[in-house]
Amino acid sequence: MTSALGSTVIDLLAQPVLAEGSVYERLRRHPEVPFDAHVGTGALVLDDRYRDVLADVHRGYLAIGTGHGLPMLLQTDTWRATGARIAASAWRGADLNRANADLVRLVADEGRSAGGTVVVGGLLGPAGDAYLPGDALSRDDARRYHAAQAEALAAAGVDLLLCATLPALSEAMGLAAVLGSTGLPYLIGFVVRPTGRLLDGTPLDEAIIAIDEAADPQPRAYFLNCVHPRVAAAALAVSPAGRGRVIGLLANTSARDPDELDGLAELEVAEPGPFGAEVVAVGRQYGLGLLGGCCGTGDAHIAAIARLLAS
Repeated sequence: MTSALGSTVIDLLAQPVLAEGSVYERLRRHPEVPFDAHVGTGALVLDDRYRDVLADVHRGYLAIGTGHGLPMLLQTDTWRATGARIAASAWRGADLNRANADLVRLVADEGRSAGGTVVVGGLLGPAGDAYLPGDALSRDDARRYHAAQAEALAAAGVDLLLCATLPALSEAMGLAAVLGSTGLPYLIGFVVRPTGRLLDGTPLDEAIIAIDEAADPQPRAYFLNCVHPRVAAAALAVSPAGRGRVIGLLANTSARDPDELDGLAELEVAEPGPFGAEVVAVGRQYGLGLLGGCCGTGDAHIAAIARLLAS
């Protein structure tokens, strides 16, 4: 069944919707928070020592959005919580997707009680390294691999589903089939190069057209993430089909090529004010209603975007 809140974040994009900044990368580099090689930050919700740290990161972003009167999209910390990864971790058998959805829904309810419009997105990621298209699954393998997580997030009561940081068309095709089968609205997010191509070389236009033709139902929209605003602008400039179907940008602070970023020891962090201005400028130029951050972003970066959106 389609969630009314899920429809809100897609259908009301005539007004801006603010997304969070980095949660995964922020906590990954936190000196006191453990990072699991299999599920990343996905198991922090089960540890009383770190659950509040995780919740407070979401609360910080939520406070920025609601404080500026903006609808807000929160995302579950499940980018790496696939069935295969959970089974290989110390939390085999744990329902990390439900636990994370419950936590983010709790934070979202706090914002709604204060009068805000808050949407909870169930987040999925690629099976392999997001910057290595050679790690991407085939369409059929992706359907098998991602099905359990999509079903778990849908059953946990999220408002919509979104898969982020996809480097290749093949895995995106399989994910679209899986997410569409849940009955929830869903978004597909790609990493792109300035040439307007996915990391596997597929033109963004061709990827969108191929998924729209094959998926039933289609994605409600597409977004770009884990790229700098200037990269997103260059890609959209040469992607006519993307303009209109791509409705969001969750941007990196670094303009480096993914080949350089993969495995980079230290994040390149931009000044919040200029970064926020670039994100909002790209959003206005290409009609992107959903704006937020990815690697390198924190509260100050999201606040810079929010101030401009609210104005």
